[in-house]
Amino acid sequence: NWRRPPEEVKFLMGLFMEALNKEVRSLHQHQIRLVMIGDRSKFDPQLVQAIHEAEKLTQHNTRLTLTIAANYGGRWDILQATHRMLQAHPEMIHGFTEQDLARYLSMHYAPEPDLFIRTGGEQRISNFLLWQLAYTELYFTETLWPDFDDEAFKLALKSYHARERRFGRTSEQLAGKHA
Repeated sequence: NWRRPPEEVKFLMGLFMEALNKEVRSLHQHQIRLVMIGDRSKFDPQLVQAIHEAEKLTQHNTRLTLTIAANYGGRWDILQATHRMLQAHPEMIHGFTEQDLARYLSMHYAPEPDLFIRTGGEQRISNFLLWQLAYTELYFTETLWPDFDDEAFKLALKSYHARERRFGRTSEQLAGKHA
């Protein structure tokens, strides 16, 4: 949050840089690809360079992808995707599909989330993955993030498994009664 006191922002960016430098080799050794999504324009040039180098080092790793959202907003993502799409295909200004635009979103490489867990008692998505969360199941818990342990995760999964995922359809449609 850029509205925090400048010294706090500087401290947090320093922590970010330190953690990135400390962990990137381990990620690479474990075949984990690192992807950063978000607007990097406010970051210190050294941090932007470190992010670029970490992504480049791990770009061919295939075991797992770790996505870190930093200075990311869902509205920003949709706007940037629209700009990128229209720059690449100016003719699309006259019409395009959801699939056309989705290819330009920050997380185009990943499936849409099945479950979104929000800790700390907040019951909002706070401009996070607005496009991708369209049919995602939402789970809210009072548990604070540092205290979100295996038991808390199991409760979230239990709640998720008790739900019927309809993706905009009715239960009858899913059962094949009114397809």
